[in-house]
Amino acid sequence: MADSNTHIDSDWLSPPGDTISDASEERGWTRHELADRLGLDKRKIDRLIEGEIPLSEDIAFRLERVIGSTAAFWLRREAYYREGLERKRRAERLAEWTDWLDILPVKQLMECGAILKSRLVEKNKPAIVDGCLRFFGVASPDEWHRVYGSNGTTPGRYRRTSTGKSDSGAIAAWLRLGEIQAENWEGPDFDRTCFEEALTEIRRLTVVSPRTFVHSMRMSLKNAGVVLAFIPAIRGARVSGVARWLSPTRPLIQISLYGKWNDRFWFTFFHEAAHILLHGNSEKERNAIYLDDLGDGKNSLESAEEDEANRWAADFLIPPESANRLLELKTVDSIEEFSKELGIHPAVVVGRLQHEGIVPQNRMNGLKQRLTLMPSSHD
Repeated sequence: MADSNTHIDSDWLSPPGDTISDASEERGWTRHELADRLGLDKRKIDRLIEGEIPLSEDIAFRLERVIGSTAAFWLRREAYYREGLERKRRAERLAEWTDWLDILPVKQLMECGAILKSRLVEKNKPAIVDGCLRFFGVASPDEWHRVYGSNGTTPGRYRRTSTGKSDSGAIAAWLRLGEIQAENWEGPDFDRTCFEEALTEIRRLTVVSPRTFVHSMRMSLKNAGVVLAFIPAIRGARVSGVARWLSPTRPLIQISLYGKWNDRFWFTFFHEAAHILLHGNSEKERNAIYLDDLGDGKNSLESAEEDEANRWAADFLIPPESANRLLELKTVDSIEEFSKELGIHPAVVVGRLQHEGIVPQNRMNGLKQRLTLMPSSHD
C-alpha cells in the first residue's frame, strides 16, 4: 500500500534551526550571544540553524534550559525534519525507478488488491513504485533483482519444465502472492511420514468435487507441515505449479490452475509433492524453486529432478503393475471401470493415455472436468 507521505512539500519542510532562530530573534539575541548562552561554537550554531548538522540530545537539553520547551520537543522536531528530508529524497528516487514498472504486471496486481488501484499515468507512477516495493518486501528495484534474480529469475534457484516465453515479472508476482499467503499460515514443522500418509489420503480425493477436496487437502497437508496455496494465474507467467522450501522446516506447494482441467491439476499437484519428497534432502535442493509449466510439453527442459518428479507422480497415480493394462483401454466404459478399480478419477487415466500417445489429444475429453480456482483462505 502506498504511503500517504510519499510526496513531500519542501516549502514547509524546515529544520529545528528555524524555530531556534525565531526564538532567539524574539529575545533580541544575536547568534554570537546565543552561542555564548548555549556554550557552543558560533560555527556550530550556524550549521545547526541551517540544518547542516543534526540536533543532538546534549544540544536538546541545552535548548531546554536556554530557550525553553522540553528536550523531548527539540528531539521530536529534529526527528520529524530528518524523516521529512529522507521522504523527500525517497520520493525523488521513486520517480527515478518508474521504468521498473514496465516489467511488472501492475494492472493485475491492482486487480487482485495487492497494490492500490490508480491510473497508470506519470504523476501516479512514483506511488505505484512504492506500492510494488512494499508488495515484494524490498527496498528498491536493485534489491528486487537480487532477491528475484536478474530479470526476475534467480540463477541456480529456479528450475523450469519449459523453455517457452514467460514474463519474469509475472512469475515473480505470482510467487510473491504465494509467499504472502504462507506468511499467515500456522502449523507444525514438516513431517515426512505424515506427508506421505497425507498424499495417500489426497489420492482418494481425485474422485470428489473441489468443494469437498479443497478443505480435506489443506487439513491433511497442514498436519504434515506443508503449506498449500491456490493462487490465480498471472497472465504471462505460464506457471501451473511450484514446489519450494520457504525455510528448512516449511515447504510450500503453490498451484495456479493454469490449464484448469482436473487431469492436469492432479498431475501438477503430485508432481510438486514429488519435488518436496525427493528433492528436499539437502540445503542446495531446499534453496531451489521448481517452477512447472505442464501445458503442451513442448520445449521441455530435461533434468534428472523433473524426470524423477514426473515418474513418481505417474506411478503414484497409476502404479506400474496397473499401467501395463493402459494399452487395453479403448472405450469410455473400459476407462471408467479401470479408474474405479484404482480409486482415481477417469480424467487422470485419460490424461495419461493422451500423454503416452495411446489416445489422441482430441479423444475422451468428455471424461475430464474443468475446475474453478479454489478459495485462497486457509481452513
